[in-house]
Amino acid sequence: MRTATFRSLVLVVLIVAWEVATRAAGNTFFPPPSTIVVRMHAAWFSGPPGRLFLTDAALENILPSLGRMAAGFVGGSLAGVVLGLAVGLSARAYDYLDGVLQFLRAIPPPLLITIFLVVFGFGLKMQLAFMTFSIVWPVLLNTADGARSVEPLHLQTSQAFRLSRAERLYRVILPSALPKMFAGLRLALSLSLIVMVFSELLPGTDNGIGFQLTSAYQMFDLPLMWGGIVLLGVLGYVLNELFLAVERRVLAWHHAAQQLTGE
Repeated sequence: MRTATFRSLVLVVLIVAWEVATRAAGNTFFPPPSTIVVRMHAAWFSGPPGRLFLTDAALENILPSLGRMAAGFVGGSLAGVVLGLAVGLSARAYDYLDGVLQFLRAIPPPLLITIFLVVFGFGLKMQLAFMTFSIVWPVLLNTADGARSVEPLHLQTSQAFRLSRAERLYRVILPSALPKMFAGLRLALSLSLIVMVFSELLPGTDNGIGFQLTSAYQMFDLPLMWGGIVLLGVLGYVLNELFLAVERRVLAWHHAAQQLTGE
């Protein structure tokens, strides 16, 4: 309770300091938070109650962005989990592919955008492919590491009980790998928001938060541009908190086991 109160107090102090500093500076490029909030409300949250106060601009930009982000996150996460388990469960495959995977992971995805444009062209297909490629690496590598870190005693016990491969996967390997898998998924979630915005800044995009950021900058609507930045920060915070809540619920058994063993 005290932690939540302290966080709220810090946030209020920072916003007040931001307001005072920007009003004192009087710089057009740095509008105060009060101006940004008013512009955000007018642009996105002044619609009819039946649509949760969302305006047409919000429906045409925020919701498509969230949809693209969700599709890219799900696609990249599924691919990362499947490939990570395949690599992590085979010592030979891990030894052969580890160097290649580390090399590909180290390449910043924006540097490869030209390749995606040549292969997929402009539009939704390219955006989803780019997002999936960008997101897959933290999930793949963390899942592979989690699959490799299963206690040998647990595997030997499962073999002694003559569990099938599928049973060993679902009852032994996946539960042991889940903590590291969730660490990779959390990184992928924050990364999905970044690459979603980047993909919407490219030519050929006609909606989305990134598209509206570009439009606001071109029209010199600086409060709306800053509003888009604030909105992305709020979305990132909310999505992270929701993910942490799911993680705590799914891994409750893991935290309980750590407390019992004193780890």
